Amino acid sequence: MDQKVLRELEARCIQEEPPRCAAACPLHVDARTFCMFMADGRWNEAWAVLARTIPLPGVLARICDAPCEAACLRSEAGGAVRLGALERFCANKADRTPKVLPLPAKSKRAAVFGAGLAGLCAAWELARKGFDTTLYGDQPAGLLARMSEAELPKAALAGEMERLRKLGVSIEPDADLSSERLRELAGQFDTAFVDAEMYPLESIGLGQPDELSLGTELPGLFAGPPLADLSGPVSPVGLALMGRRAANSMERFVQGVSLVASREKEGPFETRLFTSLEGVQAALPVEPDREGYTEEQARAEAGRCLRCECLECVKNCAFLKQYGSYPKVYARRIYNNESIVMGTRHANEMIDSCMLCGLCTALCPEDFDMAGLCLEARNGMVRRGKMPATAFEFALRDMAFANGDKCALVKGPPSGAKTGLLFFPGCQLTASDPDGVRRAYAWLLQHRSDTGLHLACCAAPALWAGRAGEYAQCVERLRTQWAQLGEPDVVAACPTCLKTLAQALPGARLRSFWGLARELGLPDGARLSEETLAVHDPCGSREDAALHEDVRGLLADLGVRAVEPGRLTRELTECCGFGGLMANANPPLAERVAEQRVAITDKDFVTYCAMCRDRLARTGKPIRHLFDLLFPEGREHAATRPAPGHSERRENRARLRVRLLKEFWGEDSTGPEAFEGVVLSYAPGVAERLEERRILKSDLQKTLLAAGQQGGMFVSEAGHLLTCHRPVSVTYWVEYEADGQGGWLVHNAWSHRMRVAGIEGGGR
Repeated sequence: MDQKVLRELEARCIQEEPPRCAAACPLHVDARTFCMFMADGRWNEAWAVLARTIPLPGVLARICDAPCEAACLRSEAGGAVRLGALERFCANKADRTPKVLPLPAKSKRAAVFGAGLAGLCAAWELARKGFDTTLYGDQPAGLLARMSEAELPKAALAGEMERLRKLGVSIEPDADLSSERLRELAGQFDTAFVDAEMYPLESIGLGQPDELSLGTELPGLFAGPPLADLSGPVSPVGLALMGRRAANSMERFVQGVSLVASREKEGPFETRLFTSLEGVQAALPVEPDREGYTEEQARAEAGRCLRCECLECVKNCAFLKQYGSYPKVYARRIYNNESIVMGTRHANEMIDSCMLCGLCTALCPEDFDMAGLCLEARNGMVRRGKMPATAFEFALRDMAFANGDKCALVKGPPSGAKTGLLFFPGCQLTASDPDGVRRAYAWLLQHRSDTGLHLACCAAPALWAGRAGEYAQCVERLRTQWAQLGEPDVVAACPTCLKTLAQALPGARLRSFWGLARELGLPDGARLSEETLAVHDPCGSREDAALHEDVRGLLADLGVRAVEPGRLTRELTECCGFGGLMANANPPLAERVAEQRVAITDKDFVTYCAMCRDRLARTGKPIRHLFDLLFPEGREHAATRPAPGHSERRENRARLRVRLLKEFWGEDSTGPEAFEGVVLSYAPGVAERLEERRILKSDLQKTLLAAGQQGGMFVSEAGHLLTCHRPVSVTYWVEYEADGQGGWLVHNAWSHRMRVAGIEGGGR
């Protein structure tokens, strides 16, 4: 990712866009933070927000006409926050004003002609910028002079004039300008501003100033437009913006840079920030009386502020919450990790933990693709050799096993006919519910005798792991096998397989098993029920609206009252925690994801992804796979059946292959390997520990077989036998003893990737 791509990504994330009130405010007051302090009764902190943002805060906070209120999002849920009244309360309540610290002196002299509100604000801004500033006008005039004591106390105005002096502004009497006098005085300064409230430009022959920069025909001389040109009543905060805009132009002028470039957001503008009102209760404003707010009223009204922000993705994604920020920040972290640090453990963990499910993009008003960003980063890390070997190794080994001789199977129809339809159940369904796969295939053959069978992995793990080479090899094998069967139509039961095969087999006609089942009609013995079940759509189906409808239609045919689990369904569905190999890279986070998903409804779930079914079942949530309803024989407790562990999943695949070959094609498969004859049992708690550590039964069998063949063992502190073996890239250690029945009782096992000198190959 280069800097240009990074900038484009950062621009897509709108979390840092200002709320509507701040964007509509000509001076961009941070009303969100102001209200936060006000709601807490922290008057001085709230006042500091105003004082750091606006010129002449003691004046403007009391007379601001609050154009922000018209833009306030709360207006759509009860009424806009009364920010003008809150500012006035704060101005009277606060007893500490932060000191204004000007920037270092610029050695440039600036003049301001006229002490109207725009002129005073221009002088304030110029002094803060470090200009040697002279104000011609020792008595506030114009709008300020016309205000009553109730509107603007004279003491407050005098206090701000004194603060101007403390900022270093030299205050002189009015200059009584004529065109000649103006040119004479302006020539003594590097730049100057004419307040149109006091000196109408037509009277001194300067003509119309530029709308954006306020520049006049005299270089370096800036002026406000004639007030008659302003539509409606004169806005105090609009005059303050005029003074600020003039000061910005004067600074640009003395710096010799463009007077108009990149000034689109200097005044009010449209923000891109999106804030959902879902769940927000309407609340009427607390209106001030003639004396203004009481403390209690001010806190209550400030508490109505919605504190607008987007975070639509973060609110609904445990992964994005985990790392304490939002996509714009994550994009920068990933860029730094790739381009500067070249791989740190913390950054790698974040990249590897994304579910790649696409929910963030579906929720984001600007379609920020966090999944694509993480996947691209994974690919880059693999290319540069920076991907930790352990992050996805277990999943890739499992994919290799599913595609190996023990599990993979590509066969034409048992009848010997040309293959017209190819059933691709997917490696997780064969691992979770092998009997369901067998029944589904038998049922398809009843309707389509030309149905072949393809047991394999669709290559999703390699794709998710960023292993482009392994993915390409797997895809090429799938294409070759499909072509050898005559390029038949493919029916897949797994939504992820449907999505992945669409890329792998671009010329194939792909169908979902669930859509075909609707066409063919329910199998004999299908479980008809009037129970209510919430549909969990797998994240792999997110963009497949037709699949969503097929599943709900099939459930209706079964008599099930299918309900949505909430807002996060169909195209907004949540992941189960397996997507993107999160469960491999960050198991604790994957568990939280599953818990978050099941908490969305109190209804029992039904789904059509085997991995979703098993991961959510581990939380204790009653959940059925659609096969449990279509082929219910012997599944009386299907909703609460335990999810198979890692070793059992492998054994299910291998046994299914043997059974299918025998039952449908009358073929016997090869016999077991030598290690499969090693008989194991486990001490209490060991099986659960091995499942957590992803140590397979076959890993232990191979280790103990190697120990027996090579004869080298240790004795543990507990007096048990202890051996290790490194079959490929991982060393396994097993603590065990004979069980007295010809097998071995395992007390503990663990693994690591270190090489231990002297005992690499076997038991010593």
